[in-house]
Amino acid sequence: MKSSVIKALQHLSDKPGNLFVKVIQHGSMSVEIYRPVNIDPQTPHLQDELYVIISGYGEFLNDGVRTTFQQGDVLFVKAGVEHRFENFTDDFATWVIFYGPEGGE
Repeated sequence: MKSSVIKALQHLSDKPGNLFVKVIQHGSMSVEIYRPVNIDPQTPHLQDELYVIISGYGEFLNDGVRTTFQQGDVLFVKAGVEHRFENFTDDFATWVIFYGPEGGE
């Protein structure tokens, strides 16, 4: 299985109004591209997840802890934890990798 940023962003632009598109799925693992506009409306997820920042920069709130992020960073979020991207640039996009059992590892 293979995807690319260009291909994933094209799939996203083909679905107006969508903020994410799943590009790879295998077992409990899925890979999505996520590109919110102005605000990040997401809520806690059932699985652990990794974000790999494709482009842009901003702030990330993870379980009450705020940190900055930029292109190339990798961020981890435990299942069920409140988190969101804030004050991010217009070019912000990230890979999201969900994995493991519901409730996290």
